[in-house]
Amino acid sequence: MARALPPLSALKAFEATARLGSVTRAAAELGRTHGAVSRQIRGLQEHLGAALFDKAGTGLALNAQGEALRAVVADALDRLEQGWLRARDEAAGPSLHVACSATFAMRWLVAHLPSFYRAHPQVKVRLSMTSAREMRREGADLVLAWDWMSFPAEDQARAIRVAEVAFGPVCASRYAIGPDGEVACRIAHDFTTTAWDHWSARTGRTIAGAREISFPHTHLCIEAALSGLGVALVESRLVAAELANGRLHAPMGFVPFEHGMAAIPNGERPMSGSATAFVDWLKAELVAG
Repeated sequence: MARALPPLSALKAFEATARLGSVTRAAAELGRTHGAVSRQIRGLQEHLGAALFDKAGTGLALNAQGEALRAVVADALDRLEQGWLRARDEAAGPSLHVACSATFAMRWLVAHLPSFYRAHPQVKVRLSMTSAREMRREGADLVLAWDWMSFPAEDQARAIRVAEVAFGPVCASRYAIGPDGEVACRIAHDFTTTAWDHWSARTGRTIAGAREISFPHTHLCIEAALSGLGVALVESRLVAAELANGRLHAPMGFVPFEHGMAAIPNGERPMSGSATAFVDWLKAELVAG
């Protein structure tokens, strides 16, 4: 039985126009003319028997009917795109999509990947480097995170613990920390705002800044500490090189965070052999350093 669906091209035109708020911008993104996109949207509305947009100045705004349809169409197109990318990757051979923070990818994972490829030369790893807040939306086979206990319960239930993590305050070698932990500036992360509180609870100590600044990536927090801007709280592996060469020091050492780092498989499909091999490798590699 044929599906009761309008043409996919019309749904794509509708979604792009809804997202961009403009037929002109949607046409440019889709590589179509303004007239072609307008006709597709008009045909979609006629097929539905209801308007989807209202005029808003020189642009368009979704009405209630359009907003309801946009949510469904955007989700379906996202899933279709993810499925297509997986199929394309699999056609080229075994593949694995891993999402993790940009800092972990740049400062640890990429440098260690050669050993995974030596053990599994047939597997192609695709990385998505995202903020902690966004990484769960990537449709990845595995998501790597240390703050996974803030994830939804269904993610926590699937999580596979892969390593201990240890966090500590780090700063430039000459940066002044007072006897009671007072500093001129404490550096925080935009999306893991409880990290300093967790460290204080684990150690019974505090770092109190006359002011606090925050950044969206741990890499930027580290760079700020290196520049002498303040004291950042980071995982020990991410600053191993700077600690070794003396550009940073950890005056209070590092303390384990109880839940460690976890790999979270995608809940929408079974865990593949490539994902299992990667998790086993990651456990061993993180222990080795």
